[in-house]
Amino acid sequence: QVHLQEIGGGSVQAGGSLRLSCIVSGVYVKFANIHWYRQPPGTQRELIATILRDGSSNYTDAVEGRFTISRDDAKNLVYLQMDSLKPEDTALYYCNYYIFTDFRGSRRMFWGQGTQVTVSS
Repeated sequence: QVHLQEIGGGSVQAGGSLRLSCIVSGVYVKFANIHWYRQPPGTQRELIATILRDGSSNYTDAVEGRFTISRDDAKNLVYLQMDSLKPEDTALYYCNYYIFTDFRGSRRMFWGQGTQVTVSS
């Protein structure tokens, strides 16, 4: 069974940094695509960063150049380094893994419980 747990959230002033960690069990991160999502208050969850099996990464425009996703294969962890934080980065942050369950593209999603990041101006 796949299990994800996010740690590292907290409160920080604008311009500060935080590093989130996603503790993964049930799948090897070096063989998986792992994603970070966030959900600001009153809005839908949005994909912000992905690290692919080959180690390459993708970011949404809102965090490009400020956030860095990485992984530690030995510890089976995925990180999200967040620099130059802005108040609009305030959200619940989740890591995610999914598998396709049929040839039509249906997915089984695995989520952690989320960790709160609050950025004050």
